[in-house]
Amino acid sequence: MKLVIVTGMPGAGKSGVAQAFHDVGIPVIVMGDVIREETRKRGLEPNPENTKKVMLELREKNGPGAVASFCVDELKDLDSEVVVIEGCRSIAEIDVFDDYADSVVIVCVHTSPKERYTRLRERNREDAPPSWEVFRERDIREISVGLGGVIALSDIMLVNEDTIIEFQEQSKKLVKRLS
Repeated sequence: MKLVIVTGMPGAGKSGVAQAFHDVGIPVIVMGDVIREETRKRGLEPNPENTKKVMLELREKNGPGAVASFCVDELKDLDSEVVVIEGCRSIAEIDVFDDYADSVVIVCVHTSPKERYTRLRERNREDAPPSWEVFRERDIREISVGLGGVIALSDIMLVNEDTIIEFQEQSKKLVKRLS
């Protein structure tokens, strides 16, 4: 199995890349959904404060690759040569995926902080940051759990600063290249 790991800061456009793979029938596992689902299972609203707490608790209890281990359980049920993992945030998670898959390609989506903040507010998901300060705190937390290392070790970098149409075209080219 080949894993395409899509990483980047919150709001960079990871889901856009994942959607391009999904559109051609390639399965996608979203790591953030693992955190949001675990938050709900605990009877908590999946807001920034609660998802932060759950993410840190999972990693403290089960190690820094904990969320990836949940994803590997899902991978075992898939019959596909290529699978996309959206939202990897640490080298420890990459190591979990490396141990499972035949090959791993890391794709980073980069977008400026101001643009990411605007997008996160506009998509209006329940864990959207209510303020710039909360947004910045989340960025720092994401970096502190190791996201910067994953970004630095990426095999491919997509810059998402232009129109959505241009980014969709970049994503489609990537799908052709990696599938």
